[in-house]
Order: sequence, then C-alpha cells, then structure tokens
Amino acid sequence: MIIDCHTHLNNYTDESVESLSGDLARLQGMMRRNRVDVALILTSYKLVPGRPSARAVVEATRHLPNLHVIAGISWATFNPAAVAELRSLLGAGAIKGLKLYPGYEPFYPADPKLVPAYELAEEFDVPVMIHTGDTYAPSGKVKFAHPLHVDEVAVDFPRVKFLICHLGNPWFRDCMEVVYKNENVYTDISGLTLGEFNDRFEAYMRQQLKEMILWGVDPNRVLYGSDWPLASMESYLAFMEELALPSRDKDLMFFENAARLFKLEVKHERTGLGALFQKL
Repeated sequence: MIIDCHTHLNNYTDESVESLSGDLARLQGMMRRNRVDVALILTSYKLVPGRPSARAVVEATRHLPNLHVIAGISWATFNPAAVAELRSLLGAGAIKGLKLYPGYEPFYPADPKLVPAYELAEEFDVPVMIHTGDTYAPSGKVKFAHPLHVDEVAVDFPRVKFLICHLGNPWFRDCMEVVYKNENVYTDISGLTLGEFNDRFEAYMRQQLKEMILWGVDPNRVLYGSDWPLASMESYLAFMEELALPSRDKDLMFFENAARLFKLEVKHERTGLGALFQKL
C-alpha cells in the first residue's frame, strides 16, 4: 500500500493556462504506473488559471475515492471570506487538511493573522501542513520557511497536528528537533529534489533519512510524499526502496501514518485491507 501525501495539480509550465483536467489525468496515470494507491492533492496559495482552487479540485475529484484534497491558504488574502470558505469545505468533509506556504509568501507561521486557520484545524481535527526549507521559486524568501518556526505554533496550538513539509530541507536536524520535541508535529519526505534524484544527491539524502529514522525521529511521525509533478514518482519510490529501513518502518511511512493522520478510509485494491485502514 502506498499513500503519496504530497502531490499538486498546478501548471508549473505556464500558470496562466488552465490545465486541471489534463493534470488530473496525468496524476492518475502516474499513480497507476507506480502502483500508488492514494494521493493527497495540495492546492496552491495562488489563485490563477493554472493553479485551481480547493473547491475546483474537490469538484474535479469528487468521483475519485482514492484522491483527497488539502486546501492551500494564502497569507496575503486570508480574510473572513476565506475562513468561511474553508469552514464550508471542512464542514462538508470535502478537504482533509490545510496547507500554508511561508517562504513563498513573506510570513512566519505564528503570524496572528493565521489564528483563525489554526482554530478551524482544531475544531475539525485536521492537520496543518506547512512548507519549510528551500523554495521552487527563486523569488521565495527562505528565512520565513525555517522548520524551527513550526515549534512556536505547535506549542501555542497543542491540539492541532502540524506537518513539516520537505523535512525542512536543508535544515534536517532542526526539523528533527521540532518533531522530537512536539508530539503534535509530523514531517514528510517530499520535494527533496526536482525531477529525478542523481546518484550523488541520492546518496546524501539517503544518509540524512537514515539518521533521522534510526536515531532522531519516531517513524510513526514520518510520511511518504513525492511533491509530484515537481519530483518524479518513479525516482522517489526507487529512492525509498533503497533505504535500509526495517519493513515495519517503511509500512508506517508509506501508508499507515498518512491513513491515521488524515483519517483516510481507504481500501487496498490489491490486498483487500480496507478494514485495517478504516480503524486507524
């Protein structure tokens, strides 16, 4: 069973061009080719033709039980109307969590403006995913995206579950400390490379992950994700298979942690293990 907790349907080639249906078909094809059972789709902080809204992605995937939506939040435009829209989606069970993009936008997670978002997450018991580390866009300001900033909101909102995206790359040890210290913080391994892993970088990242799992972080709080289409699903799965991790830890990272954190009622079509995940 594989759950990819970090994918997108954004047009990164030309965001002025709408491509939702085509990108959705490509995602489904990639999932079939790589035997990925379930994916979470993270929507953007931008609202332009090539970056569809959470509601648009919800509508496009409504008939696809193995795809779930995480609603991206824009700090710049976060207002009562945005809160009302999120409340509507959460109340309908249409989204599985929220996503913030510090670094891409110039704010820290503890910005008071975002308190209503954390209150919604607590009320509906959904995770808040937070971008950390390097940014795909050179215009991003990475000082806002340091994983240590997640510690502040994790302490201030102890009943909210937070997920540090991308292991805080390149601040892996800082990410490890925040996850180790706070029982309500998780991390995913997505977006560590653009496209394919090259041999040299793969060896470096393999060592970082092994150190994190074997010595630093409870494997119950690490999730598998790719950041497709920015990262290759094939390359990511090959990278994971080459990690010398115990099979139990891989099961946790590949699907059990995500099923539990995002409350996914999923059925493994190849093994029929649906009941297990409904209980997680």
